[in-house]
Amino acid sequence: METIILGAGALGLTLGMRLAVQGEHVTIIEREAHPGGLAAGFPVGDITLEKFYHHIFRTDKALIALLNDIGLGDDLVWGSPNTSSLVGGKAYRLDGALPVLRFSPLPPLKRVRMGAALAALKYTPTHRFFERTTADAWMRRWMGLLAYEVAWKPLLVGKFGAFAPNISLAWFWARLHCRTPQLGYLRGGFQRLYDRLAEIDAALGTQLYFETTATAIRQRRGGQLTVATTAGELHADRVISTLPTRLTLRLMPTVPTFMRKYDWGTALGAHCLIIALDRPLTDIYWLNINDSGYPFLALVEHTNFIPPSAYGGRHLVYLGNYLPMTHPLFKKSKEEVLEEFLPHLKRINPAFDASWVTESWMFAAPYAQPVVTPEFPKHIPPHETPIPNLYLANMFQIYPEDRGQNYAIAMANRLAQRLMAAGGGKIDE
Repeated sequence: METIILGAGALGLTLGMRLAVQGEHVTIIEREAHPGGLAAGFPVGDITLEKFYHHIFRTDKALIALLNDIGLGDDLVWGSPNTSSLVGGKAYRLDGALPVLRFSPLPPLKRVRMGAALAALKYTPTHRFFERTTADAWMRRWMGLLAYEVAWKPLLVGKFGAFAPNISLAWFWARLHCRTPQLGYLRGGFQRLYDRLAEIDAALGTQLYFETTATAIRQRRGGQLTVATTAGELHADRVISTLPTRLTLRLMPTVPTFMRKYDWGTALGAHCLIIALDRPLTDIYWLNINDSGYPFLALVEHTNFIPPSAYGGRHLVYLGNYLPMTHPLFKKSKEEVLEEFLPHLKRINPAFDASWVTESWMFAAPYAQPVVTPEFPKHIPPHETPIPNLYLANMFQIYPEDRGQNYAIAMANRLAQRLMAAGGGKIDE
């Protein structure tokens, strides 16, 4: 069986490894120069750092198991760094029962009410109860208007903008139910995981094409498929696309009914400005920005989790956004973004001065954050498309989660098992 996989992120590399171990001939096509997808890193001195902030949770069993399988499990670092929200110019932790009860922007009884609502979401075992309503409507009713307006609405609006009133409660449930206060990080950066997977894939006989873009998928006589790429045409018995659904649909032959149902919805782009400082900015790892007027929705001071000594003494800070891909920010130069963002750091630390910045980087990626509404589940495509032996496997299929290395790896494991069990025939959805 000859299989082509589009995309060398967590899903594509893991799937390729699982299939190659079973004796399949696998080819992986990746448009970037390096593996990793949205979790890929870039060099900072002698080490790598993710272009878009990443950590894992204790519940990320598939990722943890994979790291152990490929010999990197001992390099996982665990901790409980400070994660807070900026409300009224002050940082408050909201990552546990006691911090919620100490949340002074709310009167005591309203804190209790908010805590009870959060606990109901945290300990409800399934998202199915929450699929038909929005986070906005549910929190207004059960947390109370003040708690919602102070603690949670700013986060929804900051992340989803005009889409905030329509975000599914099932999506919000997943943020609480599936995550843990203890966070993990791979010493040396997650790029090590993807480099190791690429090495294993290559050792198993997989062909990896980097800096290569797929431009079309065509059917051939006899059931085979052709993938046209910038490096030429490739042929296979099976093609699995890990690209966003909308991008895959642009590559494949037109199937009107399928496309009307699944070429649907909106995804936001990710944008991160990363700055290296010669001293700490805060003592907080993750700071949600609830206060108005900031041009970024989160400030992640990575070196308040992994020490600056790992990065040559640099203090590394992400200033992140999810925005429509038409947003003007995506067209600005790094210098323009620095000029816009840096003055706001004085609101967080009045002592901050632009002279603290020693280096800076900027990255952007499309289709990074699906907008998960109550209608979303009806438009999740099956793995199998109407084109025989052409499959979809991407982050739009891990609902109620919407992204994450762990869920990509778990999907790769499941899909590999189903494909091998089917012996090359149709898989049972």
